[in-house]
Amino acid sequence: MNKPEHINGDMSKFVSVDTNSMKWQESPSGTVWRKRLHLVGPSEAGQVTSLVMYEANSDFHAHAHPGGEEILVLGGTFSDVRGDFTAGTYLLNPEGYEHIPFSKEGGIIFVKLRQYPGDNRGQIVVDTPNLSWKDSTVPGIAVKTLYSEDNYAEEMNLQKWDSGAAPGNVVYPGGAEILILRGNLQDENGSYGEMTWLRFPPRAQHSPYSPNGCELYVKTGGVSLLEHR
Repeated sequence: MNKPEHINGDMSKFVSVDTNSMKWQESPSGTVWRKRLHLVGPSEAGQVTSLVMYEANSDFHAHAHPGGEEILVLGGTFSDVRGDFTAGTYLLNPEGYEHIPFSKEGGIIFVKLRQYPGDNRGQIVVDTPNLSWKDSTVPGIAVKTLYSEDNYAEEMNLQKWDSGAAPGNVVYPGGAEILILRGNLQDENGSYGEMTWLRFPPRAQHSPYSPNGCELYVKTGGVSLLEHR
């Protein structure tokens, strides 16, 4: 049954999830597996943030995306009618986009569903391995922009932190989400390793640093817009 439920649905709380300690759970496909980091609403139709693993020669049924869809390919290949997207590809599909996703060789993606309403959003495809790092305003931190669009609060980027990078006190007015892709990030509250997912509530602040360098996916400005349970 598609009952309403929630996983880490309280947007007022800081959340840290070591995804390496989680077990893969079967999806309705039977050949696609997932680790759900956040869910508010019906099990198969709520706002959700997940790691999703496609077995080789797997597919998922045709479906639309009310509220849009965001994907970062972490490994292998993710495919749909538009083509094959390899590790590092970033996708944002606007509200109402419909497809039949599949993978011939298998792959792992980080995916966020029903979190990007607005049918005038652009459809974004970014080949991040072929995108140059740009210096940020903080010494020791370089960025690759994934998504920033007029009239929408969310901004997403990849960040590369040099060893010892420490930007000082960082404030997130609209909250933030971070997925640690490589390396280690630390702050006054703890140490977070590779493939740890962090969510900061609106107006949160901390003083992060990376003793040995790291690479991050960072989303800001969107947490305050999510449904709350």
